[in-house]
Amino acid sequence: MFDLCLSRAEHVRHYSISAVAPAGWEVRCQEDETLQRLDYYEDWHRVERARQLFEREVSTLSENGWRIASR
Repeated sequence: MFDLCLSRAEHVRHYSISAVAPAGWEVRCQEDETLQRLDYYEDWHRVERARQLFEREVSTLSENGWRIASR
């Protein structure tokens, strides 16, 4: 659903949103080896807000030299 990895120098950030059973979504952000955020939502509106936050963070990081990387 949403899976994006950014890198800069030796640092990596991974953002993901994925469906989990039975009816929900896992929202995750990991920086290097540290899990920064892990939430489980059943409410789609919260998932949308999390995705918008991720998109804003990715935009800001990209403006500051971070690049999309393969995982």
